[in-house]
Amino acid sequence: MKRKHALTGILFILPSLAGVCLFWLIPYMDVIRRSFFGAVNGTFIGLKNYQMIFSNQAFLLAGKNTIRFFEICIPLLVVLSLITAVLLNELRKNQKQLLKTAFLLPMAIPVASVAILWKVLFNGRGLLNHLLDLLSWKHIDWLNTKASFWVLVISYIWRNLGYDIVLWLAGLSTIPTALYEAARVDGAGICKCFTRITCPNLLPSLFTIVVLSLLNGFKVFREAYLVAGDYPQENMYLLQHLFNNWYRDLAMDKMAAAAVVTGITIMVLVLLLQKAWERED
Repeated sequence: MKRKHALTGILFILPSLAGVCLFWLIPYMDVIRRSFFGAVNGTFIGLKNYQMIFSNQAFLLAGKNTIRFFEICIPLLVVLSLITAVLLNELRKNQKQLLKTAFLLPMAIPVASVAILWKVLFNGRGLLNHLLDLLSWKHIDWLNTKASFWVLVISYIWRNLGYDIVLWLAGLSTIPTALYEAARVDGAGICKCFTRITCPNLLPSLFTIVVLSLLNGFKVFREAYLVAGDYPQENMYLLQHLFNNWYRDLAMDKMAAAAVVTGITIMVLVLLLQKAWERED
């Protein structure tokens, strides 16, 4: 009987497993293979492709900017979405639903429309500079100076805040209200309830939210590409720009090596996060 149930389970997951192998695992194994071969002659060259990308200034710049972007954006997004979710959770059901919808609206806006919004806001003669004119402040060239990096940060948080809020609210809904009632009877205040009840019970949600926020961070390239093109200001030049330019130039050897390095980095980061959360549990 157990063997029959196991076979039934295998048959259920077989279509999904076949799709993962066909469209992800096998192509990625081919990418790993290509990273050790030359793009032109197809001969085995060992680690030369990896040596090439780590001495490539464009790869180093894109990697540095991408790491900096995640170091700033992920903690900022997680904290802001948590605070907002906790505040929304105290509202009445209809108010909470209305504000949730409002926060999720940026995700529903097409990428092309977001790119137009960027141009209207951050252009040299855009709305923000017009506002600075009214305040008698100096113009800022948002997309061609160091400020371009913060445009990326603002866009990412604006677009993903609602998504993380919904995930936090789902985690908050699993915490029994009886815990808060008992804590208030014992004299615990808002801060005490948050640190001793809310935060410990949200740890499982925190891992999921951090990983999803990390993966969603790679999607910010779409808006940056539509607004600033292949070669934007160096502070907003990300790994996705680099891969896009190498793909256009058919530099498959460098692309393969960089893809393997990026994939391994993300996998190690996720495993370290998982290990940290298991230790907390």
